[in-house]
Amino acid sequence: MALARLEDYREVIGGAELEELKQLARHLGGVRMAHVNSTSVGGGVAEILHRMVPLLRELDIRARWDVIKGGDDFFNVTKLFHNALHGKAETITDDMYQVFLDYNRRNAQELDFGGQDCVFIHDPQPICLIDKREQGRGCWVWRCHIDISAPHAGLWEFLRRYVERYDGAIISSPGFAQQLAVPQYLIPPSIDPLADKNRELPDDFIAGVLDKYAIDRSRPIVTQISRFDRFKDPLGVVEAFHAVRRKIDCQLVLAGGGATDDPEGLLVLEEVKQRAGADPDIHILHLPPGADLEINALVRGSTVIVQNSLKEGFGLTVSEAMWKSKAVISRPVGGITQQVIHDATGLLVHSTEGLAFAIRSLLANPDTAAHLGRNARQFVRHNFLITRHLRRYLLVMLALRNPTQQVIEL
Repeated sequence: MALARLEDYREVIGGAELEELKQLARHLGGVRMAHVNSTSVGGGVAEILHRMVPLLRELDIRARWDVIKGGDDFFNVTKLFHNALHGKAETITDDMYQVFLDYNRRNAQELDFGGQDCVFIHDPQPICLIDKREQGRGCWVWRCHIDISAPHAGLWEFLRRYVERYDGAIISSPGFAQQLAVPQYLIPPSIDPLADKNRELPDDFIAGVLDKYAIDRSRPIVTQISRFDRFKDPLGVVEAFHAVRRKIDCQLVLAGGGATDDPEGLLVLEEVKQRAGADPDIHILHLPPGADLEINALVRGSTVIVQNSLKEGFGLTVSEAMWKSKAVISRPVGGITQQVIHDATGLLVHSTEGLAFAIRSLLANPDTAAHLGRNARQFVRHNFLITRHLRRYLLVMLALRNPTQQVIEL
């Protein structure tokens, strides 16, 4: 499916919001803007940039997207950094820091930011590219998509020295704010309502996908869509499912793909398969890049959606399900707390036992699930669509002309 153009969003967001975007962009028309991250496929960052950059260009922002290169040694280190920033106890050695620095220097030699008016560096992997900044030229922003509310102290001190060389930092949730000598801007990420993963689908297509994976359409379906990552706690979902099925006949779908910068995914996938065993009612689907229509169909065909994350940067899979008017059950971690308001747009739980109880409750009360789903869609419509995200990015570029030393919500 061809990428949607700005005008295509008019029916979703209305004419007034669309015109506001165009008006904001006129104040920045022609500026050069670069985005840099560590992977072109897999994960929310790549998905957002895949849509954001063309929309920026439509608004006469000369945007580009670069992806840094790294070997297995680099991505093993950055995965460990990722876990440590989320609060997991990790041992970080001098050799690991050296691998991180060496790859950043190699990428810095290959990338040219000359003439860029604004450079957005996404997450820790390319953070040292600030060394490429020309003195006094343009603005540089560190865009952090992960939960840094309780980071590994030594690692954060190492990274903070780089962060404070930027003109500002963007965080996804209020709880992620840190004591920094630069302004912090609060911008949640977003979903594209017109992308294959989120657009409306005909019933026969949804049925075809469920049939393809031998999922019984006549019985309730509980689904978690996520990368196979220990922080997503798929093993906990399997345990909760076993508890639910003792009282209610249902099926479980655990579906997701991988990311090129996540070397642990296949290990976790194997752990989940072992825990599930030969249970015919547990469907474990390792989907390839580009399976967005199938993911869309799996969510739309499900009865209840679960996001059992123990740690989370934001959790766009939650917004994706909410946009499809699905009742979502999740833990109150990271940016999920901005999306799921308990008993209003979904349900929040604090344990595996609580997850099982909530699943049983919604399966037994479909009217409640439908009510939560209707509220959820409207909440996403007003807060987490890509057009709102785009507006906030434009405002950040304008705000950097008059920076302040505080957290700013845009």
